[in-house]
Amino acid sequence: MNSEELILITGATGFLGARLVNDLLDRRPDATLALLVRDSSTQTGLQRAEAILPPAQRHRVQVYSGDVGHPNLGLDTPTLQRLSAEATRVIHSAATVRFDHTLDEARRINVEGTRRVLDFAAAAPNLRSFTYVGTAYVAGERTGLVREDELAVGQRYRNTYEQTKSEAEALVRSYLPTLPGMILRPSIIVGDSQTGATSSFKMMYWPLKIYSRRLWRTVPGYPDAVLDIVPVDYVSAAVAYLAFDPAALGSCVHLCAGPRGSATIQQIAQRAAEYFHVKQPRYVDPKLFFATISPLLDLFLWGKKRRVIRDGGAYRDYFTMRMQFDTANAERLLAPIGLHPPNVLDYLDRLFHYCVASEWGRKPVVLPELAK
Repeated sequence: MNSEELILITGATGFLGARLVNDLLDRRPDATLALLVRDSSTQTGLQRAEAILPPAQRHRVQVYSGDVGHPNLGLDTPTLQRLSAEATRVIHSAATVRFDHTLDEARRINVEGTRRVLDFAAAAPNLRSFTYVGTAYVAGERTGLVREDELAVGQRYRNTYEQTKSEAEALVRSYLPTLPGMILRPSIIVGDSQTGATSSFKMMYWPLKIYSRRLWRTVPGYPDAVLDIVPVDYVSAAVAYLAFDPAALGSCVHLCAGPRGSATIQQIAQRAAEYFHVKQPRYVDPKLFFATISPLLDLFLWGKKRRVIRDGGAYRDYFTMRMQFDTANAERLLAPIGLHPPNVLDYLDRLFHYCVASEWGRKPVVLPELAK
């Protein structure tokens, strides 16, 4: 190797992964990145990676077509052995984030994929750190304050994504006594806090879109339900820093807005109503709505509003959350370098602005025009 560090990254073409790749290239001039990228039905792993790489830094990036869901990470044996010999750090963020996968399919990717990457890291003789990017929503249906050192406390899960990410984190924890690693748990990742830019219009963006377009204003949830969202620039900067911080080894860190930075559904909806010039939403009891009202509406509504009812089922539980994420480890490790999650309400309008300017991702936006 011509560089001091070779960092193997999975999930590099995802929303967070693409930002992280660019942050690492900027922050770690001594590092070469090895990206494990899955071939899609229309593009090779190399083609997918090329779309996120800055041309001036391309020489510092190695791209491998592979898949954490396959034996040997989808690599031939000589390539796997060479990477194992040279890798100094591993950042594993590849996962399926779909809520509707069967449990077996979600486990194949999220749990067994994580096992394969852990085994790769454990066999790497020069490994300095293994960073697992999980999710704060391993907390499932818990209420109250969720601490960073807690995982399975008897909670139920809303979907197979949450359950298998919890199982994967338990697997990572079982390796930590002998593997120099850490667990990072972001909450809901949204666009850049300065520009609002995002390449992913899922999670809170879908209900926001239908609300802003006056397609629906009834919220099957609680006004005081807590929505913990964090901007991608904060999460990426935190991962890029903590992956190199010896003090983070052995820790689980919530990369979340936390009690001081999160907001309620009502607070976010009020800001959205003001920005998009729509009426305030109506709140209904979610149990009543999905047990009685939703089936009736599905019978009598057609077109866009019927699709809203059906598609919205995947998000319904996230309008009822009454839990907060403790961020003690995040503050201990990141406050000394001045890295803090911004308050959700401080940058919400920038997220809205990008949605409008990009027509919800349908056209490109010149980012400097959005920066404030």
